Amino acid sequence: MEWEKGHGRLERRRLARVATTPEESGLRGCWQVIRVERQWIDLDEPEAGIKGEILYYATSLALQEHDDKGMEEIVRGHWSAIENGTHHRRDTTLREDSCRVAHRAAAETLAVLRNLAIGLFELEREAKRAKAGTLRSWTERQTFSTAWTVLLR
Repeated sequence: MEWEKGHGRLERRRLARVATTPEESGLRGCWQVIRVERQWIDLDEPEAGIKGEILYYATSLALQEHDDKGMEEIVRGHWSAIENGTHHRRDTTLREDSCRVAHRAAAETLAVLRNLAIGLFELEREAKRAKAGTLRSWTERQTFSTAWTVLLR
């Protein structure tokens, strides 16, 4: 496990994989379970020390389809897509990072509402009914009544 530098932190990962069957795992189409141990040091607060987490993934990919390095790239790609998709839009367009709500339940509710707004915009855009070209301009035009109409379609 070597340290890598990026995004304002030092980070290292350790991957463990186990072959399984859908019957053993109880998950339809699951042929592999992956455990990723991730540790990081925030370079802005190195005195805080090493932080870490353990993440588990289930996949329909067979163990022999990819080596550890290939599987790690797939896992990182998964998170990259999430971070560059919904999370990025919530952060930049809907200004989630500047929200100072401290109550956990309220923060979770606001995150759900932001995701709902993104989903409604995408549905309207796909159906060519969005009268605004960007998520930000679309959300600025919405009221409860207009959003409710979209939900009822």
